[in-house]
Amino acid sequence: MAVVTVLGSGSWGTSLAIHLVRLEHEVTLWARKPDFAAELSRTRENVVYLPGAKFPPSLRVAGSLDQACEGATLLLFVCPSSGIRSLAEAVRPLLSGQPTLVSAAKGVEHETRMTMSAILEDVLGDRHRARVGVLSGPSFAREVAVEVPTAVTAASRDLAVAETIQRLLSGPTFRVYTTTDVVGVEIGGAVKNVIALAAGVSDGLGFGHNSRAALITRGVAELTRLATRLGAERPTLSGLSGVGDLILTCTGDLSRNRSVGLRLGRGERLADITASMKEVAEGVRNTRSVRDLARSVSVEMPITEEMYKLLYENKAPRQVVVDLMTRGLKREVD
Repeated sequence: MAVVTVLGSGSWGTSLAIHLVRLEHEVTLWARKPDFAAELSRTRENVVYLPGAKFPPSLRVAGSLDQACEGATLLLFVCPSSGIRSLAEAVRPLLSGQPTLVSAAKGVEHETRMTMSAILEDVLGDRHRARVGVLSGPSFAREVAVEVPTAVTAASRDLAVAETIQRLLSGPTFRVYTTTDVVGVEIGGAVKNVIALAAGVSDGLGFGHNSRAALITRGVAELTRLATRLGAERPTLSGLSGVGDLILTCTGDLSRNRSVGLRLGRGERLADITASMKEVAEGVRNTRSVRDLARSVSVEMPITEEMYKLLYENKAPRQVVVDLMTRGLKREVD
């Protein structure tokens, strides 16, 4: 049994906390706002982000970061990518012993072009850097909460750390594989959100399965080009955290990123869409950071470039698709 702190009370953090209690760990779910933590404790359900998933009796909820982190041997950072640096800075003085530290967030920090685990390593420093890992893969929060069979990947440069995450999180309906290819896992997790936006736009425009399949396949090419340029292993991008997560996010009705794309394709304004959402669609922010990262290493990513123009330069959705289809002709492997 581990003493686990889940840092973040959105749908994914809540789902992971429920799952970890089922595995008989001692789990605390931390909510950033104390009044929301009090509501979670009272209702024993996250009616805002994961309604219907009742909390197990032993799940503890905390609004105090000090109380949440006390004695933790495993901490999962499950917050929007834009908040992981400030959260890590707040957690750093509270860590004791040698806890395993896991990023379950997906993205690239715009200002530094760093992945989530790189931010944790940077902020937490030499004392904790060796025990940082990543959890990623095709896993809708609601399905994990209701015990739909799910497979994900745990990554760390130290295989022993990845195996610790695997051992602590694996269960009858949640299978965890391991890898040391942290870059491949994290770039796959960030880029797939951008491609899911594009797939949603295509669907929103009324295009068919052919178009979606083309976007997914060329999306694999984009994320593979970027990840391998950054040192990833090509097989990782064919695995759960690459193709697996990409397919889920581009096709699943529970995908926030695909939903945003759908609404954009149907003519809604981005500002109105984001204002109506309870949780962040990471692809909106990551379109900009992934585009800048790709440009910094001279990697061509046409889908990402076009999504940037749609989101940040008000390019018409239909023109995005036309321009992708009429690019210069080339070999598929280029």
